Amino acid sequence: MIKYPLATSTWNDKEIEAINKVIKSDMYTMGKHVKAFEESFADFVGSKYCVMVNSGSSANLLAVAALFYTKTPKLKPGDEVIVPAVSWSTTYFPLHQYGLKLKFVDVDLDTLNFDLKALEAAITKDTKMIFAVNLLGNPNDFDVINSLINGKDILLLEDNCESMGAEFKGKQAGTFGKMGTFSTFFSHHMSTMEGGLVVTDDEELHHVLIALRAHGWTRHLPKENKVSNKTNDWFKESFRFVLPGYNLRPVEMSGAIGVEQLKKLPDFLKVRRDNAKYFESLFSNHPDFLIQKNSSNSSWFGFSLVIRPNSNLNRDEVVTLLNEKHIDCRPIVTGDFTKNEVLRYFDYEIFGDMKNARYIDENGFFVGNHQIDLKKEIDYLYTVLKS
Repeated sequence: MIKYPLATSTWNDKEIEAINKVIKSDMYTMGKHVKAFEESFADFVGSKYCVMVNSGSSANLLAVAALFYTKTPKLKPGDEVIVPAVSWSTTYFPLHQYGLKLKFVDVDLDTLNFDLKALEAAITKDTKMIFAVNLLGNPNDFDVINSLINGKDILLLEDNCESMGAEFKGKQAGTFGKMGTFSTFFSHHMSTMEGGLVVTDDEELHHVLIALRAHGWTRHLPKENKVSNKTNDWFKESFRFVLPGYNLRPVEMSGAIGVEQLKKLPDFLKVRRDNAKYFESLFSNHPDFLIQKNSSNSSWFGFSLVIRPNSNLNRDEVVTLLNEKHIDCRPIVTGDFTKNEVLRYFDYEIFGDMKNARYIDENGFFVGNHQIDLKKEIDYLYTVLKS
């Protein structure tokens, strides 16, 4: 019996050796290994700065929070932020938690990212930020998004937690906005099991991120920084608090694992893209399913399948069949997030009809892509769905 799991481990002896190095050092909290990973990751994506945290969700929280604590705050409570109707919950929650107004915009049925015409229509004089989500490995069209905000006082932030390694016209996704967030959860492109990163080219935001990540204190800030007038007294600076921060620190093992995983990431991405080419060869003109359209150079988090409007298939029956045949599948992220009861706590607006998000919610699912050859599993998927 063939099994097609949602994800497989990216680890081997290198990661175990990295963990053992940390154990031998007897220094487990955030330290030199985390710093080394941050520097290597910043270099990989082409950003000046990188801050590692304990999850991709924390990365989103930290990035949103930082915009409130620069010397001239970039956002204030009540500001309007445009978000896509399909993403993960922790794209939205930090925005609510910081008192921002969410404006939900529909997504494109092909790319699964922003419906760009709807996005253009949603932008008003009240719009202060666009939070672009690169879904399932697929980058947004940043040429269009940048043209829409050009000359306007509108920030761009990127949730790139599902799209590590994706590129739009040769530039890494996650580096188009003021900040970009990444995840290193188990099922993602590379894994520290739990972990996340924020990248930016803005030095002040970098310093704010550092302080907010660890209690809002000054301890980890460089002597010359844009958050506080730091003294040379290490004792006083140990517990000096300047921002209302969190404890989002990663552990040293996560940093050490990240260093090893990053070395493997280019090969992981190549295999994922090879798998995607094979998947596309079988499914691109499938009579029953729409698949995600690659906007530029997707890193193919997974393979989405949306039942075509003219198909007689029923999604519940398809999911039951896949489960019986040991093919793991999941909804396309949250589907239409605006259906969720949690919105009763939000200050929000639903801009227009979420027809595509709703259709994806009712008729879509995705299967996994891995860093190993999946031709056998993809063939099996095709055969099962054909039956």
